[in-house]
Amino acid sequence: MNIEQARFNMVEQQIRPWEVLDQSVLDLLFTVKREEFVPAACKALAFADLELPLGQGQVMLAPRIEARLLQELGVKPTDKVLEIGTGSGYMAALLAARAEHVVSLEINAELADVARGNLARAGITNVTVETVDGSAGFPARGPYDVIMISGGIPAVPEAILRQLRQGGRLAAIVGTAPVMRAQLITCTGEGVFSTVNLFETVAPALENFAAPTTFSF
Repeated sequence: MNIEQARFNMVEQQIRPWEVLDQSVLDLLFTVKREEFVPAACKALAFADLELPLGQGQVMLAPRIEARLLQELGVKPTDKVLEIGTGSGYMAALLAARAEHVVSLEINAELADVARGNLARAGITNVTVETVDGSAGFPARGPYDVIMISGGIPAVPEAILRQLRQGGRLAAIVGTAPVMRAQLITCTGEGVFSTVNLFETVAPALENFAAPTTFSF
């Protein structure tokens, strides 16, 4: 496989047509080497328009999903970022290339170790991977300018929203399969949030996120 041609095809045929037009995001996809974060058994599929299994029931999201969410978050060099669901560390690496620092939470200790190794080999030093249940966020290091939830959740917990500073942005894939939407939530004031539905998609659920409370009358 010609890796650079495959990377170019991924950007031009999958990602750019998905309304990812921010050149700095597209450039980043050439700089952060996706194949270095893909499990060995999936190397040949590193640039395919697919979710890739990481084991433990977790996946790498499809490249176009990752790139579109990264674009929508508009990460800046001064931003402090929280990611929930480290997986292989690839999204943390993308975020770290644009942010001041990333705290990434992974509930599975084995995957957290893999991610730390991948990030270290890539020379990325501004990511801290914490082996914790991320369903309540990580308030000890907050508030955050950006929160990326790298997987599906039934609803965004209020406890996590409270960790966004004013002007902060949160991206998540919200709902229950087969009806899920990628959302961008912005903190516009103290306890005030604006939500934009970006696109419909489906992603495997992250562990321990509770379904929204329903009321019966």
